[in-house]
Order: sequence, then structure tokens, then C-alpha cells
Amino acid sequence: MKKIFHFCLLTVTIPFYGQSIKDSIKTKRLEEVIVTSTKIPKNKTILPNEVESINKKQIEFQNFQTTSEMLSNSGALFVQKSQQGGGSPTIRGFEASRVLLLVDGFRMNNLIFRTGHLQNVITVDENMLENVDIFYGPTSTLFGSDALGGTINMTTKKANFFDETHSLITGNITTRYGSVNKEKSISFDINFAKENFASLTVFSFNDFEDLKMGKSKNHHSDLYGERYFYVENSNGIDQLVANENKYIQKFSGYTQYNVLQKVSYKSRTGLKHNLNLQYSTTSNIPRYDRLTDVTSSGLRNVEWYYGPQKRILTAYTLEKSKAFFDSNLILNLAYQNAKESRHNRRFQNYNLQNREENVNMYSFSFDLNRKFRKGELFYGLESYFETLKSSAYLQNINTGETNGLDTRYPNGNNNMFRNDIYISYTEQSNTKTSWSTGGRFGVTTLNSAIADDTYFPLPFTQIKQSNFTYSGSIGIVHKTSPNVALKTNLASGFRVPNVDDFGKIFESGGGFLIVPNENLKPEKTITGDLGLIIQSNNKRFKFENTFYYTRLFDAIITDAFEYQGQSQINYDGTLSSVLANQNKGRAFITGLSTIIKGYILNELQFEATFNYTYGRIIEEKEKPLDHVSPYFGKLNLSYEKKWGRFDFYMLYNGKKRSKDYFLNGEDNEQYAPQGGMPAWETYNFKTSFSVLKQATLYFGVENIFDTQYRVFASGINAPGRNIYSGLKYNF
Repeated sequence: MKKIFHFCLLTVTIPFYGQSIKDSIKTKRLEEVIVTSTKIPKNKTILPNEVESINKKQIEFQNFQTTSEMLSNSGALFVQKSQQGGGSPTIRGFEASRVLLLVDGFRMNNLIFRTGHLQNVITVDENMLENVDIFYGPTSTLFGSDALGGTINMTTKKANFFDETHSLITGNITTRYGSVNKEKSISFDINFAKENFASLTVFSFNDFEDLKMGKSKNHHSDLYGERYFYVENSNGIDQLVANENKYIQKFSGYTQYNVLQKVSYKSRTGLKHNLNLQYSTTSNIPRYDRLTDVTSSGLRNVEWYYGPQKRILTAYTLEKSKAFFDSNLILNLAYQNAKESRHNRRFQNYNLQNREENVNMYSFSFDLNRKFRKGELFYGLESYFETLKSSAYLQNINTGETNGLDTRYPNGNNNMFRNDIYISYTEQSNTKTSWSTGGRFGVTTLNSAIADDTYFPLPFTQIKQSNFTYSGSIGIVHKTSPNVALKTNLASGFRVPNVDDFGKIFESGGGFLIVPNENLKPEKTITGDLGLIIQSNNKRFKFENTFYYTRLFDAIITDAFEYQGQSQINYDGTLSSVLANQNKGRAFITGLSTIIKGYILNELQFEATFNYTYGRIIEEKEKPLDHVSPYFGKLNLSYEKKWGRFDFYMLYNGKKRSKDYFLNGEDNEQYAPQGGMPAWETYNFKTSFSVLKQATLYFGVENIFDTQYRVFASGINAPGRNIYSGLKYNF
């Protein structure tokens, strides 16, 4: 850490000395961040809360395999992985159902988003993205339930009209190959443009074989996580087989298809109609960590995989300027469908367990904004109705015989109905001061019924809840001088328990079983942010630091529980300790995030990020809160000319000690070495350059030294050295 600090300090001082360069020399300036959300002003500098954006230019240059890889390598947030085909973003110690995912402004979080680890972010392919906005801290006032740690808003590419493209047909083809998992990816998009009509079609395909881990010892730890054995079924018999290459993580590969279709039409009356169709599906995705669980007879599971993860979005948007009281209108009608399933089978047990979930989500929103001389008002309403069908069956892989099986969620009718209204206002009072305030109010109902409790009797057969929800925020930005600004923001957030919180029956691994608990209530947070921004006169250097403190009330924690008076029960042939989601009173999370950007030379830019989080549950004795990552960040040097760009960067993570784990929770201590997850860092190189007027070649080496490491709370080793190349051709 001392080396990192000294490196940052040295780089910080360079731009100040550079102030003496004559203004007559044309110099580059740092790009201004433009936020794409329709519920706040576009200019980031007047916002009191912390916001970071990853734009299209950065996404295309970084050229990562998936959206989760793009986020984890940004240095802006932390990403956990249980398998190659996944990625669960963490913001300020909040993860999964406590981080709100949006695609084009529509909620992806549904009534079965769990508090553990989620893979849903990979269903939005990075080749389709125009921009990603990361909102830090509770943003429930803007976006509703679940936005406790923050919100990730992924904006896909839009259909461009003729006045934007100046060509009837435009498009591009992008290909990529990566050595670490023999990745083969291709993306194709075509835009058809006329004055009043535009159509965009995007298709992408990704094929990832088994992931290879690093071979070189991490100087912070011993070698860890090699795959020595796997199970193979031969002639209907399970056999333990030695892995020919212990660095190949057997059964981690998968494929994915993505389609995006957008159509826009501008009528003569000033109305703009937009149709947004998205479809994503995968092959089976092995749950790698469960395939490595060891028992006295070898490996516990022969098969453990997620079935094809399917996501459908169909949305219609109507835009009208000056629709009501000089307010611009955006009306959204949308339907989403998400299908997922879990399939697992124990060693030498030839009955495959199959559990399937089918979620439908119907939504309506009415967003308005009005600009005043000094400010901008945002207000509206939104409504989401969600349903769930949970089913399960047991099938013998040798005979094909099927039998009944307990479902993951209640097997009757399950639904949630969310209805919210919101209002927010931002004003730039003068050249020095701007402020924002807002509020949200709503009602959420939940109904969940157990139609058949034959396989797991419960003391109740139905759960019904109705919760009044509310949140608010107020913040201010004040420039004490042309180069220094102070930001402060106070915001509350809420998360309404969903069907996953209430009704899940889930074997969490390591001899633990999570059972339903009907006595849950919403968890709430209050967060205070204090930020400092220093920027040079020539806008070639910027330092931004944000300190935050969050208090959780009625925090939902997975902890020891009793089922019908027993703390241990036999489930699926294993004596398991009983756990349940519970409101465990109070907890707190505090930390800071730092970003430094600056030009060392006219074409040489430096960027550094550092993030630190600390969280504890407050009871008679404090104990660690789960999902809290160790410190992490990124150091990046970028050299850019018109003909190309070169990046050299280091990603780093601190150590997560065993004493800081929340045991038996979501930190997955069973997949970490003794003593906790070691610190690590990787060194990486990326470049792109124009080979023809319409073609760009990409090349890079990730994890140059082939370091073997595992990210905190993850159940699979990170990729080893990856040499990749790609080509993008525009037409």
C-alpha cells in the first residue's frame, strides 16, 4: 500500500507543476461526465451524490469478454464470481438484491432477486451498451426499492436518425479471440436511418470454454484452488477422474446469444415513438464452486448447473416535449420475462434435481421534467406487477423416471405489486452553489402461497404483506474557489422483502439450510456523504474524494434459526444447521472512495482509484457484516493519439482476514484459504489502433504475470494470463 500511495502522491504533484505551460500550447483536458439517466440533470458537476460513468468509447477500447468483466476491471466497484458465467456487483458493501440494476431505465431486480450473489448482469451484453452510470449510495428516491448500496443503469445503443448518421445504412462487425478460455466472440449491428424513422439491429454471440487459472504463485499467498479431480459418468456410473491439467477449471465454460432491436419514429405532431426489444439466452452454466465441494468419498456433486438464463424485454416509449405544464413527458410500457433454473446431482446418486423459475414483470411509468431558469424539476409515477411460477421435479439419468420434488420457492401463486410516486428538484442558484432535494412514496404488496407442502411442511401456507415505503434526499454542492468544491448529501433508502427473502428453501453449502421466515419487514438505510473535489485551472487534473457513513435499520441478515424448535434438521440426506433471513436490528457501513485523474504529458493520462469499506452488525457485541469487500482499486496510464491508444494498468485488492468474515453467510469462507482471502494485484496491457480508415485492431494481455488468485467471496479462481485480439470494421 505504501508503494501505491507514493505513486499516487507523485502523480498528483506533476499536474500542478504543469500549470506553468504556456496557454498557447494546445493541451488536452479531462472529459466531462455526462449522465444518461432521465431522472436527473445530465451535468455531473452539480450533483451532490457520487456518480461515475463508463462511456461507449471506454467500453469499446477496454474490449472485455462480458459486462461483469467490464465492471470488475473499471476500479469503480467490486464484483464477486461463483462461476465463469456470472458476476455479482458490490457497491459500498451492498450486493445482489441491495444493488438496483436498470437496463434503459427499466428495473431488472424482480421478486426472486436474492441477497446472495447474482449473475443477471451478464444477460446485458457489453457490445450493446452505449453507457453505464454507477450511482453510489441509497438512490431509492430516484429509482425505488433495492437501491441501498447504489444503482447501475445500463443504457443500450439507440437507433439513430439520418441527421445523426448522415447515411442511410451504417453498422459495424466486431470479432474477438481470447486465449485464457479460448473465447470466440462476434458482434454485428446495423442502423437504418431516415429523417423520421430509424432502426437498429444488434446481434452478438460468445463462446467460452473452460477457464484457465494462473500458474504463478501470488507473492501474498501459496498456490490455491487447483482442480485435481472431477467426476465423469461412464456407462451410467460416476467415477472420480484425475484432471490432466490442474490449472484448467473443468466444467466452467458456456455460450451466450444476445439480440437487440430498436425502432424509433418521429411524427409530424412532435411525438416520438420508440420500440425496444431485447433477448438474451445462454447454454447451461455450471456452478463451478459447487463442483469443487470435497467429501470423504471425493467430490460432493457430480452436476450443479444453472439452466439457460433467459431474459426478454419488450418496451414501448412515448416522448413528447412540453406535454403538460411545460413539462417534457416520457411514458413507458414494458413487459419482461426471466427464466432460470437450477440442476444438481450428488456423487453416485443418479437422481437429477431440477428446479425451475418463471418470472413475468409488467410495468408502467410516467416521467416528467420541467426546466426553469435556474433549476430542473423531475416527477412522475411508476408501477410494477410481478408474478412467479416455481416448479420442480426429480429425474433418474439412467432410467428417465421422474418424481416430485420440493420447489425452491412457494409452489402456489406468487406476486408483488409496487406503486410509487416521486419528485426531485435540482437548482444551480449561482456560479458557486447548486442543491438538490427529492422524495418518494409508495405501497408494495406481496402474496405468496404454498399449494403443496408435502416435501417440506411449514407452520404456515400463505404469506401476505403490505408495506408503505418512503425515502428522501437532500444535498448541496458549493465551490469555495474556482478549483475547489465541497459536496454533501443526506439520503435514505429502502428495500422491501421479496419472495426470495420470505419463502426460499435453499441449501447454502457446508451443511447449512435456509428456511422461510414470514416475519420479515423492510430494511432501511440513512447515508451521509461528504465529498471534496480539487481541479486545476486548465482542467488537466482532478482529485475527488468521498467519505460516507450508512446506518442500516431492520437489516435482513441470514443467521442461526430454529425450525419447529430444532436448530439442526436432516435435509436431502445431510444433517444441516438451520438458517433463516431475519431483521437483525442495526448495522453500519462506512468507507471512502478516491479518484485521481490527470495528464502527465499532453497525450499521457494517469488515473487512480481507491475504495475502502468497513461494515459491522451492532448487537451486544459487534460482528462483521457480509458482502463487505477488502480495499480495492486501479492504477492506469493511458497514451492516446488519433491513430491509436495504449493502456497499462494495475488492478489490486487487499486481504480479507478470516476474523472479518460473516461466518455462514454470503462471504463463502469455505472457498477461501485458511486465514482468509489473500491480497493480489495484476498487471495488464491494452492497445487499439487504426489499420484502415474503417477498421480498428485491438490487442492486449491481461494478467501479464499469470498470477494465481481468487477474488473475495468467489468460488472460482480468476483468469490467468489472457492474450486477446479483436477487429472492428465500420461500414
